Amino acid sequence: MMSNMPRLVDLSHTIHDGLVTYPGLPAPRVGEHLERRSSRTHYAEGTEFSIGRIEMVANTGTYLDAPFHRYEGGQDIAALALESLADLPGVVVRVPEGERAIGVERLAGLGELHGHAVLVATGWSRHFGRPEYGVGHPYLTKAVAERLVAGGVALVGIDSLNIDDTAGGERPVHSLLLARNVRIVEHLTNLVELPERGFRFFAVPPKVRGLGSFPVRAFALC
Repeated sequence: MMSNMPRLVDLSHTIHDGLVTYPGLPAPRVGEHLERRSSRTHYAEGTEFSIGRIEMVANTGTYLDAPFHRYEGGQDIAALALESLADLPGVVVRVPEGERAIGVERLAGLGELHGHAVLVATGWSRHFGRPEYGVGHPYLTKAVAERLVAGGVALVGIDSLNIDDTAGGERPVHSLLLARNVRIVEHLTNLVELPERGFRFFAVPPKVRGLGSFPVRAFALC
């Protein structure tokens, strides 16, 4: 008998000490500010705690970009409304393996996109954490970004190194989406576990002022 119980699907990579997310950016350092043995002097006998510490750039692991990432006057992470990050109706766009420049033909037949989180599944996440992840990644073309903006999407995600082509200095997809307050989530994973429709998407960062990007625990409710 098939269960009708909702299912949570984790779509995030694990952040750990030394993880390389994006080649050229420093890896996070995860450790302790106060370790258990030292903490014993502060508490009653038999009581101890660990207080962790992490040092990292904001673009680590699976992360979300706010308009401030691209535009000085744009909303930062703290200013984003929860309604634009959580419980969004989701759509998956599946891209054949080996396709790099993803064109508008991949959006054909998707139906209503207004207010949706559109997640692009390329399979590139299988390389995450290895050198090949940073070479030859799939990306969206400017034409796709224009179509998504015109469709009124709320968020666009991808399981790849970057939503843009990084061969040059231009970033047309970031520029178009963030100018229209469309959120971006990069470095997703496990999109193969999602149906094409019929799920809700969540990607909520901590409420940090003055940052344009921050890691999220992205997941879907199916």
